[in-house]
Amino acid sequence: MSSLATPPIPPHFHEHTRLSPNRSMSGTASSRKRKASPSPDRDDEMSTSPAMSNARLPQALTPSSRKRVRPNLAGRPLSVDRLLETLDKDSLRSVLKTLCDRNPGLREEVMQVSPRPSIQSTLQVLRQYYDRLMQSFPLDPNPRSDYSYDRVRPQWHDLLEALTDFTPHFLPPNEQQSSTSLEYLDEVTRIIHDLPEWDNQQFNLAKQNAYEEISRAWASVIKEASKRGGGIQLQYSGWEEKLRAHNNKSGGRLREAYEALVDALGWLRPSTQPTQQQSIRQQLFSNTYALEQPTMRTGNW
Repeated sequence: MSSLATPPIPPHFHEHTRLSPNRSMSGTASSRKRKASPSPDRDDEMSTSPAMSNARLPQALTPSSRKRVRPNLAGRPLSVDRLLETLDKDSLRSVLKTLCDRNPGLREEVMQVSPRPSIQSTLQVLRQYYDRLMQSFPLDPNPRSDYSYDRVRPQWHDLLEALTDFTPHFLPPNEQQSSTSLEYLDEVTRIIHDLPEWDNQQFNLAKQNAYEEISRAWASVIKEASKRGGGIQLQYSGWEEKLRAHNNKSGGRLREAYEALVDALGWLRPSTQPTQQQSIRQQLFSNTYALEQPTMRTGNW
């Protein structure tokens, strides 16, 4: 029985307990805190702990933030801004034309606020006129006949009038850039080449007149360009070759324009004396430059 008796407690243990009662109590309290654990029923309380105070929660809509419903909503016409948004190009042009016809004083104001037409936009309009002309041809085995001309006469005159109206806009002094004028004339001359011809020569007078007008336009632009920088713009971009090709395709109807270019570029003038030495440009093209002893002479090459 003596072996089952409780062993005696060492004296130093009593001394430690007696001298440090606070330490023993704090240790007991901390052990109790560690043993305590939150119950599953307290999960909601843990989610609202200070660590979650910065979480973004959905905000409830206040009465002031809700959109008000208009009482007694009634129909009303569109504003001018919204109405213009619904108009296509043809409708908008018709509206402006009607306004200008009713109020002639608006024409000048419309011209002031409208952007300046570009070459691309103008050529697009002219090509549209040309397409309407070609689409109007009847199913006739002879598209040059009088019957075909009668069927397409309205579209034919619309295109010619558009050419007459648009061309002066790109000529000096209205157009200051010679390069812009030359580019426009080059493209418009191509359109004139594509105009149909008729068996009745009287109907072809309109196309011949178009060639004459465009030739005078070329000449006026070339003369103006020759005054600026010695006509340096005319010496580049191959204008001599382009205008020469246009003149040949037109059957010589652009002769006035080509002669004006030749006068502006003196080195293109043909020699009046066949026995004279070739010009330097001709020698370069024929690979005979410096093969002959040059002689002193005055005047043009």
